Amino acid sequence: MVRIFKSLTAKHLFRRFPELKKELWGGEFWSDGFYLATVSERGNWKVVEKYIANQGKTKEAVQLRLLI
Repeated sequence: MVRIFKSLTAKHLFRRFPELKKELWGGEFWSDGFYLATVSERGNWKVVEKYIANQGKTKEAVQLRLLI
């Protein structure tokens, strides 16, 4: 399932952004392998929501907010 997801998303991205293939050595978008865990194994929904909310923020901004 992960292999199919990686294959389909890479094909879509290469079609939409042809310059990606030039930037990536050998045209490989994804690295080999993957990691998968369920929410119940590693945390809870609050942890996931916090992770998503902090995407794209600098580490310093996140750290300051945690201290306040």
